[in-house]
Amino acid sequence: MQRPTTEDALKDVVVTHSLDPEDGAIVAATRAMASSMKGALRGIEARAPFDAMMEGVLPRDDVTFESDTVGGIPGLWVHPVQRRSDEAILHLHAGWFSLGTAKAFRHLVGHIAARAGASAFIPDYRLAPEHPFPAAVDDVLACYRGLEERGIRRIAVTGDSAGGNLALVLAACIGGEAVSDDAMLVGVAALSPVTDLTLSGESYLTRADADPYFTLPQVAQLVRSYLGSADPKFPLASPLHAPVAGLPPVRIHVGDDEVLLDDSLRYVERAVGAGTDARLDVWMGMPHGFAGSIGRLKASAQALDAIGLFLTEKLLAGADPHTPR
Repeated sequence: MQRPTTEDALKDVVVTHSLDPEDGAIVAATRAMASSMKGALRGIEARAPFDAMMEGVLPRDDVTFESDTVGGIPGLWVHPVQRRSDEAILHLHAGWFSLGTAKAFRHLVGHIAARAGASAFIPDYRLAPEHPFPAAVDDVLACYRGLEERGIRRIAVTGDSAGGNLALVLAACIGGEAVSDDAMLVGVAALSPVTDLTLSGESYLTRADADPYFTLPQVAQLVRSYLGSADPKFPLASPLHAPVAGLPPVRIHVGDDEVLLDDSLRYVERAVGAGTDARLDVWMGMPHGFAGSIGRLKASAQALDAIGLFLTEKLLAGADPHTPR
């Protein structure tokens, strides 16, 4: 990363992971295959192929799935074999606010839930352009409240890409509240979160060639579809511009080859500056969505292992030892 000022500010909280040669060969082949489609992911016509891609994530045989409605929001529970009844993960899926379903993301979330030893709920929040901002934000807030109402005392929030945006927005909304005896947001883990809908990050230029999937014009169109006439600097739209003091611990993982790299770097810089326990893991040579290549890329398993360890630690901290699994 050629950003010495930022690196100096973040040197104690940014961990850079070198590229494994075998992973490098796999990513190079994937990049070559994806080159003809770069910048093509646009609008609702991409929903079916996007879901099909996520359905291809390696499934686990030690999780089960259950349809449900939480806080009025339909979705899917992912239950690992071992879990506690008073803990849950709320996972907010990717798709640039216009794509994705709970069903399509169940296998990816299965890896997170199993590693954390906690059930995870994936809400089918409303998608743009049919339901523009702030519909998705309203839905994830309602879902979080629904978990509270069910007596779940310890909640962790995870999200990838646009879901990472929603996870960090949710944390900003919840983090300023007084901790109650009923429920606590114990941590946030995000994969390549979209934190700045002004699209002002330098990596949109510095990683323009390296990123195998996204272009700035493409992303700008997707963001316009979501925001409509709303100000991209509004805190509920861009967590980079939301309050970051008083948040629970935050862990972010991002690929160094992503146009979204600066979204993670700048967010963690702000969060750490405000006293939040935040850490960023940067994976060299990795593209957007690399965690979904579990079973193919070593970096995928390593990133998911780190997230699972973080979630386990935060969910277990202060838990009642007599709570049955």
